[in-house]
Amino acid sequence: MIHATAIIDPSARLGENVQVGPYSVIGADVQIGDDCVIAPHVVIRGPSRIGRRNKFFQFSSIGEDCQDKKYAGEVTYLEVGDNNVFREFSTIHRGTVQDQSLTRVGSNNLFMNYVHIAHDCMIGDNNIFANNASIAGHVHIGDWVIIGGMSGVHQFCHIGSHSFCGAGSILLKDLPPYVMAGGEKVAPHGINAEGLRRRGFSKESILAIRRAYKVLYRSGKTVEEALIELREMEKDTPEVGILADFVANSSRGILR
Repeated sequence: MIHATAIIDPSARLGENVQVGPYSVIGADVQIGDDCVIAPHVVIRGPSRIGRRNKFFQFSSIGEDCQDKKYAGEVTYLEVGDNNVFREFSTIHRGTVQDQSLTRVGSNNLFMNYVHIAHDCMIGDNNIFANNASIAGHVHIGDWVIIGGMSGVHQFCHIGSHSFCGAGSILLKDLPPYVMAGGEKVAPHGINAEGLRRRGFSKESILAIRRAYKVLYRSGKTVEEALIELREMEKDTPEVGILADFVANSSRGILR
C-alpha cells in the first residue's frame, strides 16, 4: 500500500507488496525489493538498490549525499541487502569516487535509533548497531559484530567478525575478530566467548581462539612475533587463521 501523500519519483522501481507511509519520499534511481515496509517521513535517495523485506522506521534517511567536502555531485551508489531494520533517525550515505563509489550494507542487520553509517562503508551481515553509534567513512565491518550505544569508529578502521565493542567506545584502531573491547580508553578485554557459543562454535575452537588471544595480547610478544605463532596454531584450528589474516592485513594497526 502506498499512501496518497508519499512522493515517488517516476524512475523509482518498487517490488511487490511494498508499503510506503505518509509523506515519505523515494527519489530517482531507487530500486526497492519485495515486501519492504517504509514508515511515514522516510527519505530514500538514489542511486540506491534495496533488497527484500527491509523495514525503515520513521525519519530514517537512506542513500543521501555524503558529508564529505570533496563530494562534487558525482554519481555514487548505495546497496542494501535483505531483512535489515533501520530504526528512527538512522542515516546511511552513498559512497565517494575517492573509494569505490559505493556504500554497501549486507543482510539481517539492526540499526537502532540515530545510528550513522558514513560514505564508503562496507557492512557485513547480522550486525547490531546500538543507539547513536557513529561509523565514519571507509570503515569495513564483518559479520555478527555488536557496536555499543554512543560509540564512534574512526574512518578507515576495520572491525573483524564476531567482535564486540562496548558502549561509549571511541575506536581508533582495527578491532580483530572475536575480540571484546571497551572502556573509557578503549582496550581489549578478552574474546567474545558467549557470542561464539551462541553461533555454534565448538568448545575446542573457542579454547583455541582464547589461546590465540593470549598469544596476541598477553604474551609480551610483538605483533610480528605473535603472528608467527598464530600461523602455527591455524594449522589445527582454521578459526585462528581468520584472526591471523586480519592482523597481517591491518593497515591502521590493531587495537592493543
